[in-house]
Amino acid sequence: MIGAIAGDIIGSVYEGRPVKTKDFPLFHPRCRYTDDSVLTVAVAKAILEDRDYLKAVREIARKYPHAGYGGLFYRWLHSNDPRPYYSWGNGSAMRISPVGFAFDTADVILMEAVRCAEITHNHPEGVRGAQATALAVFLARTTRDKHHIRVRVSERFGYDLNRRLEDIRPFYRFDVSCQGTVPEAIIAFLESDSYEDAVRNAVSLGGDSDTLACITGGIAEAYYGPVSPLIRDKVRECLPGDLWDITERFCSRYGTDASGSGT
Repeated sequence: MIGAIAGDIIGSVYEGRPVKTKDFPLFHPRCRYTDDSVLTVAVAKAILEDRDYLKAVREIARKYPHAGYGGLFYRWLHSNDPRPYYSWGNGSAMRISPVGFAFDTADVILMEAVRCAEITHNHPEGVRGAQATALAVFLARTTRDKHHIRVRVSERFGYDLNRRLEDIRPFYRFDVSCQGTVPEAIIAFLESDSYEDAVRNAVSLGGDSDTLACITGGIAEAYYGPVSPLIRDKVRECLPGDLWDITERFCSRYGTDASGSGT
């Protein structure tokens, strides 16, 4: 989960100012957490407490109204009758990594991903993106087999994961859809040799960089293990105290604890 938040922070300064290279400062002086991190923490809170994703997302997101939410989400957030708005956007995938870390079987993870996505993103593509991301996190931490991840996610969700970043990068543009973000984020992980390399791959595509790196970062952490102390400490420095407290509790209970050691 810290890997997802770190990816968001690292990619935050390049959203709208895309780079097509892996050679950039890992933590730019202006980097910050965005809605990706806020909603990831909200999902973690729901899992820690009562699995009421709608309640937790609204509670946490309302505390941070200027995190950078999309217009439809913002209206949903402040509605007296919050209903899903048939979104296919990548917001369902960017917040889902805690689901991939917390549950023990693929079937449960896929079911929980639907429950988490459908509070807002009840379009089939929105649900598919969340499920694919959560399953990739689960498989990364349980199989440590990139070939298996590539094949299983491709077969179940129909994503073309056999493309190469060098072929995608020149033509890739800003894309907020799940179908235009999730496959590319998974490929960024598949072509990596470390957590940092995975996040640099994601940002180098030049698209919705914070969300790409958030999705990639969660999968990469699950595969490579705890992020480095430098990255962990930067996340703690950037996050407000209450968001870090939830993150720390979640990581201590599920998989990778917030001191950087594995369970």
